[in-house]
Amino acid sequence: MKTIAFLGLGTMGSPMAVNLCKAGYTVHGWNRSDNRTGPLLAAGGRTAASIREAVRDAEVVITMLPDAPQVEEVAYGPEGILANALPGVLLIDMSTIAPQSSIELARNAAAHDIRVLDAPVAGGEAGAVEGLLSIMVGGDADAFEEARPVFEALGRTITHCGTHGLGQTVKAANQLVLAINMQACAEAVVFLEKSGVDLETALDILSGGLAGSNVLTRKKITFLNRDYTPSFKMGLHHKDMGIVTDTARAIGAAIPLGSVAAQLMASAVARGDGGLDHSALLRGVELLSGHGRPQE
Repeated sequence: MKTIAFLGLGTMGSPMAVNLCKAGYTVHGWNRSDNRTGPLLAAGGRTAASIREAVRDAEVVITMLPDAPQVEEVAYGPEGILANALPGVLLIDMSTIAPQSSIELARNAAAHDIRVLDAPVAGGEAGAVEGLLSIMVGGDADAFEEARPVFEALGRTITHCGTHGLGQTVKAANQLVLAINMQACAEAVVFLEKSGVDLETALDILSGGLAGSNVLTRKKITFLNRDYTPSFKMGLHHKDMGIVTDTARAIGAAIPLGSVAAQLMASAVARGDGGLDHSALLRGVELLSGHGRPQE
């Protein structure tokens, strides 16, 4: 499997496609807008003018798109993947979408003799650039093993979670934990600042104990500088929390803290923070706390 069609050259997809080129794959990239193809071309990849052109000779098709409607748009219809890909091709959807949408995609693709893996990722833009993503895979075990070399070009932690949709289920849980953790860190930042504690020192102390987390470590500078240049946009995390809450309702799982985190994220998006990094949850805590001014 050396020829890959990569559909979606956005913040995550572009560096992932570049890493596949570096690993020796022939990559045909497609994106709605033409201004995203530069890094792929510089890495030796090729571009396609249409989905049909991208997938017609591919042995693997990878989609990395914002949500289920975009995945369905490129998968279905006369110009889509299912109508134009080779029989037996492996379609790997690395987007983050609802588990049920992944199950339906796999069922529809099977009618075209196309195999599907749902393989959402965690690790953000930095993980995509460095090839250190965590990849959670749902689908047939044999297809997973066949795709393993592709995944190894993209990530470090690669796990088969079970049947179709379970990769997305694990990703939803990841986003649930991440949102709650991010909100807790944001509240701690304001709590510390309003108490007059040196914030950098305090965050170092927290990082060294049981309260430490990857969120606290990786977002420390963001919290200190209030630099919300996005590595993962609030709007996308808001979308993911919709997946979490809808799925939890469908399966009867109570997520009280997750529901609160989802509402706070929705509030941030409504205020216009959807294009900022999801660590901008801190802005909401500051607003609730009088802009985080230290106590006199």
